[in-house]
Amino acid sequence: MQDDINNQEESEFEEDKKVESQETITKVTGMYKEWFLDYASYVILERAVPAIADGFKPVQRRIMQSMKDLDDGRYNKVANLVGHTMQYHPHGDASISDAMVQIGQKELLIDMQGNWGNILTGDRAAAARYIEARLTKFALEVVFNPKTTKWQSSYDGRRKEPINLPVKFPMLLAQGGEGIAVGLSTKILPHNFNELIDASIKILKGRSFTLYPDFLTGGEVDVTNYNDGARGGKVRVRAKISQLDKKTLVVTEIPYGTTTSTLIESIIKANDKGKIKVKQIEDNTARNVEIIIHLPPGISPDKTIDGLYAFTSCEVSISPLCCVIQDHKPVFVGVSDILKISTNNTLNLLKRELEIQLAELLEQWHFASLERIFIENRIYRDIEEESTWEGVISAIDTGLKPYIQHLKRAVTEEDITRLTEIRIKRISKFDIDKAKQFIEGLEDKMTQVQYHLDNLVEYAIDYFKSLKEKYGKEKPRLTEIKTFDDIEATKVVMRNEKLYVNREEGFVGTSLKRDEFVADCADIDDVIVFRKDGVMMVSKVAQKTFVGKDIIHVAIFKKNDRRTIYNMMYRDGRSGPSYMKRFNVLGITRDREYDLTAGNKGSVVWYFTENPNGEAETVTVELKPIGGLKKLKWDIDFSDLAIKGRSVRGNLITKHTIKKIEFKAAGNSTLKPRKIWFDDAVQRLNVDGRGELLGEFTAKDKLLIASQSGKIKTITPDLTMHFDSDMVVLEKWNPQKPISVVYYEGEKERYYVKRFVIEQPDKEETYVSDHEKTQVQIILTDYRPNVEVVFSKRSMDNMVVDLEDFIAVKGIRALGNVFTDERIKEVNRLEPLPYEEEIVEEDQGEDEKENDQPTLF
Repeated sequence: MQDDINNQEESEFEEDKKVESQETITKVTGMYKEWFLDYASYVILERAVPAIADGFKPVQRRIMQSMKDLDDGRYNKVANLVGHTMQYHPHGDASISDAMVQIGQKELLIDMQGNWGNILTGDRAAAARYIEARLTKFALEVVFNPKTTKWQSSYDGRRKEPINLPVKFPMLLAQGGEGIAVGLSTKILPHNFNELIDASIKILKGRSFTLYPDFLTGGEVDVTNYNDGARGGKVRVRAKISQLDKKTLVVTEIPYGTTTSTLIESIIKANDKGKIKVKQIEDNTARNVEIIIHLPPGISPDKTIDGLYAFTSCEVSISPLCCVIQDHKPVFVGVSDILKISTNNTLNLLKRELEIQLAELLEQWHFASLERIFIENRIYRDIEEESTWEGVISAIDTGLKPYIQHLKRAVTEEDITRLTEIRIKRISKFDIDKAKQFIEGLEDKMTQVQYHLDNLVEYAIDYFKSLKEKYGKEKPRLTEIKTFDDIEATKVVMRNEKLYVNREEGFVGTSLKRDEFVADCADIDDVIVFRKDGVMMVSKVAQKTFVGKDIIHVAIFKKNDRRTIYNMMYRDGRSGPSYMKRFNVLGITRDREYDLTAGNKGSVVWYFTENPNGEAETVTVELKPIGGLKKLKWDIDFSDLAIKGRSVRGNLITKHTIKKIEFKAAGNSTLKPRKIWFDDAVQRLNVDGRGELLGEFTAKDKLLIASQSGKIKTITPDLTMHFDSDMVVLEKWNPQKPISVVYYEGEKERYYVKRFVIEQPDKEETYVSDHEKTQVQIILTDYRPNVEVVFSKRSMDNMVVDLEDFIAVKGIRALGNVFTDERIKEVNRLEPLPYEEEIVEEDQGEDEKENDQPTLF
């Protein structure tokens, strides 16, 4: 019996197992294809990508509709708005709340009250139960109109929601938007309110236009490669950094997409990695950004600013990607196309509103005319004898016929029914004159609306102008459009590592601390090595790298450096002739060996020097005394040798055996003075011919820089320099040329004139007092300056003043001579008086610094 039971249980178990195995073997290929496609389509169309028609994602559209439903002019709790939105939106409250905060922080559609977070610091908004919101006047004017809105059922069928809101403004471009869907993403940058309106007007007028992004965080943007916001474009956004003093930098605006917290974190990381050197960072951001960066002693502020752009989030690159929903499909377009579509959509909505308004006015006019006929001609008396409703309708219809020829449409039974609903009180108090005036007023309105329809483009232009007048005053451009100069990381990186060399063993690196110190370096630097056998190699800085034995010279390599010249003498082969050459090293392949000799085995370098500014020294060559040789010793000047490429053989020194070569005397640079230009677009110096030519500079020449705030200095030009925004003088400094200033002294409340020369080069000084009311009128660097003074009083004639005759050259600290007590409107520079400048013969090849001691072999 027990065996039968056991057998039965085993049989049932095997059947269950068989059924279970049959259930698990299910092909899901078809379901996967259909379900995944449905999911992807839903995410693209209903969640992540905004519609081109109104610029909203579904959750944003539902938030706006809910706020309109609850709008009574007062603030509503955001928690209440979120709950109401859930009647339209089939997702959680968190996504709705976050989306509402994002809309509010764009400061366009939602009037916020409470702590809505801070886009500058990255602080989150308070909980939805603590903050309130209502629609702005702008949103009420441009976003909603139930008469032109098309509706659809909500997700549960209980309510009606708009398919698209009738937005009469390029909302998508004003707010921007981004989202990640299945298989695609979108990133549309925000643009300036007023510029969008101006561009829309240009579209209506058939003119060309350009659009560039504008960010609430301010900063600076380089739109050179914006590419109309389409795929493949890129913009570079920078923080606005200025120099407070020699040891302090201040960040006042940050790049789009960053916060003060992330910015400071990136600065700290760069400092920890040794890319830049920062002593302390203070974040004083409140309503406006203020990040104070304190620098250690001896650190260049200009170089640090470039380092911040190169190694931190002070500069970010953004790649826009305009993907929108159009006709229920995702499409990739440019911002110009989006604006054209939006402008045409606004034009059609305005036309539809005018047509609806005209139809409503026509309906009012029609019934007002019927009412006047009905009462004025006492047609209501014709129904007194009628006992049926049909009779009443017929009697009124018959009574109206003689008077309705001027009506614009036929009289319907519904019209007659409305006439029967007029109260006796209204009939008894009917004023024919007022009725006539009311009808005439309606006719005037109809004429006006019809005029707008006939001149729809002009009407749309006036509509955009009214928006700009009402709402554009508080929306200036916040992000400055500039062209950025490329920053080479190797030029601005902080060199916090030390490079060492073991010449005999042939190793270079940062870990050889017991060997010979070479220079400070960074981990992104390259090192150039020259060996005694005439081989050169460039390698990346590492802890320890083998580059070959018998190293004669090692240094940090500067790519494309045309001013560093190498002077070299070598023997070709074991017993061949000796040659000399001068060359520079530009582009190379890293870790490749380059033979600088003629290529014969056994070649050896006799003499080698590196010259940072193209210096050419004099050396003494001494031969081994061999019978028959009369001249065993003579001098050679490297300046007689032309600079050529590194691969040339060089000029013959001698075919005889050299005993030794000795350094005799340092020479001057054989390079021409370097021409330097100032590019006003990027506010940087360059040697590429961009901008205004400042002059030809030798190693000892300096720039003269003066600012409107009263600071002046001379400084050796450096291509990495930054300049203050209030700079008024930038030129090559001539120590003999006086500087003339007309200024208002705040403490004395008078105008003064002073002339001075710079007595302390390389030191920043103030040439006027630091009183808050002191103001520089004009600063000139002419030898014999001439100015025209325009007084504020119209009764006073303009005055021409020869400043050289007015005051002699004095010290920079001198107050100067009193100029006038009258208020000056402006001081204009006139053509200076003739002056013959003395020509002083100068040695153009002055060394920038003393030559390194040559290496003798």
